[in-house]
Amino acid sequence: MGFIKHVVCAMSGGVDSSVAALLLKKRGYSVTGVFMKNWDSLDESGVCTTEKDCEDAYRVCRTLDIPFHQVSYVKEYWHEVFSKLLKEYERGRTPNPDILCNKHIKFNHFHKYALNTLGADAMATGHYARTSQEDEEVFQQTHTAPPSTLFRDRFETRNPVRLYKGADLLKDQTFFLSQVSQDALRQTTFPLAGLTKDFVKKIAAEAGFHHVLKKKESMGICFIGERNFENFILEYLEPKPGNFVSIEDGAVMGTHKGWFTLTLGQRARIGGQRDPWFVVDKDTDTGDVFVAPTTNHPALFRDTVRTDRFHWVTFDPPPELVKTQMMECHFRFIHQMPLTPCTVTLNMNGSVWITLSQPVRALTPGQFAVLYRGDECLGSGKIVQLGPSEHTLQRGRERMAADARHKDQPSPEPAS
Repeated sequence: MGFIKHVVCAMSGGVDSSVAALLLKKRGYSVTGVFMKNWDSLDESGVCTTEKDCEDAYRVCRTLDIPFHQVSYVKEYWHEVFSKLLKEYERGRTPNPDILCNKHIKFNHFHKYALNTLGADAMATGHYARTSQEDEEVFQQTHTAPPSTLFRDRFETRNPVRLYKGADLLKDQTFFLSQVSQDALRQTTFPLAGLTKDFVKKIAAEAGFHHVLKKKESMGICFIGERNFENFILEYLEPKPGNFVSIEDGAVMGTHKGWFTLTLGQRARIGGQRDPWFVVDKDTDTGDVFVAPTTNHPALFRDTVRTDRFHWVTFDPPPELVKTQMMECHFRFIHQMPLTPCTVTLNMNGSVWITLSQPVRALTPGQFAVLYRGDECLGSGKIVQLGPSEHTLQRGRERMAADARHKDQPSPEPAS
């Protein structure tokens, strides 16, 4: 590059964002590290992990000799992520706070802070993902306000930024970035795009970042950490006891503290039951949670979902889908689950129906249906409706067969 440009790197105190900042500095950019505080409490052992993470991020910035800032989004996280999460649980859904946090906090509030307050040309994160832009090009973009008119100029030439899987397919995090806006993506670089996790750890070790290498990888709810989920959610929602009901014969198997403490597919902890039972459905009107006696029960398998208005990374749906209202691609609703071939149907309101090539276990309302074509992440939509389960279809077929047999039986001769 002919001249240095300013990049703000989101620092979490972990190994990935630490190496991202190091790589940016090595490439000659003027780098500022910023730590975000989005949650304000102690973990179950009484330790404030946020303070430790902030200290670790500061130590990395001091080692790299780059400016360090802290910014708090506790209020924004509460209103735009956590309160919505609670409402989703109350509706019987299981939301994905990590996707929502990236959409509303990191790639919205933090993105604006980096560009508008700190005057950066772009922001960077430690995500394992890449875009269609070369890194150099990202910094040549000028930050423009979105158009004030309702409709875009039909003659405007647009080259949308596309989101692709990172080189480390096991660590690929495009799933969590599937709701990020086009504006934010255009002003973002992912320094770890072409690296594997093992290589990132090697770079961290050579740089002397031993304090972040020792840390366990975060696997809990975004910015809330690892803790007992039932105990945590019951701090915010009133218990609503109900029954565990067998999906097979309607027998009451036990009681629970609230349907929002349970998600489809998980093992139900039912007192007095020696054999495992698994959650297959919920009725928020009655409070009943339906359970089945095996982990692969047909009631857990479905092949159709409907989303709310789908978020396309490139803003507009693929031309093929617009033209024919149908498109073949691949689907997942859990990070790292195998991709499943599917057919997508576009609805008039922007939502989509997704029909899978085979039934998938524990499709869950509230989770995000994320679509891929090759290495490209096309975007995602929240699952709001499920098609019938294999169990329901099987019962239906059995009833139809019984009705057919009944019709085929000769009617008794009338008495003479």
